Amino acid sequence: MTAAATPAASPATTGEQPGVRLARSRRNAELSLLLVAMVLVAAYGAIVEANLLDTVTPDFWMPAAVLGVLFVGMHLVIRWLAPFADPALLPAVALLNGIGVGFLRRLDLARATSAERETLAIFAGNGGRQLAWTLASVILAAVLLFVVKDHRAVSRYAYTLGLAGIVLVMIPAVLPARYSEIYGAKLWIRIGGFSIQPGEFAKLALLVFFAYYLVRKREVLSLASRRILGIDFPRGRDLGPVVAVWVLSLLVLVFEKDLGTSLLYFGMFVVTLYIATERVSWLLIGLLLFFGGAYLAYVLGGTVGGPFANFHVRAEIWLDPFSDPYEKGYQLVQGLLALGSGGLFGAGPGAGEPLEIPEVQNDFIFAGIGEEIGLFGLTALLVTYLLIVERGLRAGLAVRDSFGKLLAGGLAFTLGLQVFVIVGGISRLIPLTGQTTPFLSAGGSSLMANWLLIAVLLRVSDAARRPVTTGGGPAARPGGGPPEQLHGAPTEVIRP
Repeated sequence: MTAAATPAASPATTGEQPGVRLARSRRNAELSLLLVAMVLVAAYGAIVEANLLDTVTPDFWMPAAVLGVLFVGMHLVIRWLAPFADPALLPAVALLNGIGVGFLRRLDLARATSAERETLAIFAGNGGRQLAWTLASVILAAVLLFVVKDHRAVSRYAYTLGLAGIVLVMIPAVLPARYSEIYGAKLWIRIGGFSIQPGEFAKLALLVFFAYYLVRKREVLSLASRRILGIDFPRGRDLGPVVAVWVLSLLVLVFEKDLGTSLLYFGMFVVTLYIATERVSWLLIGLLLFFGGAYLAYVLGGTVGGPFANFHVRAEIWLDPFSDPYEKGYQLVQGLLALGSGGLFGAGPGAGEPLEIPEVQNDFIFAGIGEEIGLFGLTALLVTYLLIVERGLRAGLAVRDSFGKLLAGGLAFTLGLQVFVIVGGISRLIPLTGQTTPFLSAGGSSLMANWLLIAVLLRVSDAARRPVTTGGGPAARPGGGPPEQLHGAPTEVIRP
């Protein structure tokens, strides 16, 4: 006998409407990736203990378990408040954050005596503090998702945030050195045992202002004056905003004595301007202005001195760190030696000598980790950062409102630029900076600010991926209303 053919399921039997494509929130995929990331963090902790202690303690999994509970809690918040957000963002950030906590605990174990190592509490030392800062950062990101239901609402406070950003940038510059300076860079506010890096939060506030301002002015800024070598250059009277931000970045370079922060602020404005206008000329003008200003500051530092002297010294160390390897160039030389000794595969987690690098828990954490996981391991970390940046840019491309596009694109680029600045500094591509490596370096300011950045990207990506209709009826789509549809194109609805 021949089996009867099974009839195809019809829309009536499945409850679906003809021409309707079911949308998926991908939250289960996010949870699966998150669990894989925590397994990798636990494995990293076990290997560290095996190499450093010659044994694996029964509690090796505790830091990863605590982080896992935090991140699963954040996953549940996203499932509730932003169900269509990009599923790769949280797992990628969780992996970086977990590796950072694991490496800081590895440094604590190396500093402890033999008798203290096996009983070191998970909330002790820099690793424990970073674990506590992670808890605070995740809660802050969850609160932002709860308060900001639509990313476009933030634009109402653009000018207030812009003013707040400028104030936060300038506070360390006007404070006396004993309250703001660490290793030559004036980036901090230090009162007693409390310290905060306001510039980390200033970049978020300034980006909101840049995005709002450029949405309103992009038509004017897109106008061309003349065409040179196939590139349309803007009118001279439209250069005012770029010159103003350029002057601000040079003031940061001179008075806060940090190239990285200056490059970060100016770079994120110029790139956001390029996204808004699609004019390559703005990138060229920005590069010429910034590097011209940096070279002028270097020359003045060697001749006039004064506020330019610190940058001149940093540039001299960058040009030839081995001329004084035991004094001025000691930190950079030790970082280069750590990267070189790590080779392709590294000495293994817990088997290196990262404590030979000054401030390895802060500026040079990438070099300390690189000694132990090698070039291949560092490449994996950089690819993880690249994934976050790519997903942020994808959210900017997909969201329909112009403010969301500029905001997401600017945030994603800023994260990538910050990684470039710190990795470029420790690898001697550019002069050393006072920037921290996002999600890896010790410190609460950087961690909280970058988790807030991720929360905004999650909100924008939720608006970009959210279905247009719910239950067959039209529904407003956060980020600019229903998109244009081609004839016969399917409409998305939420899968029950």
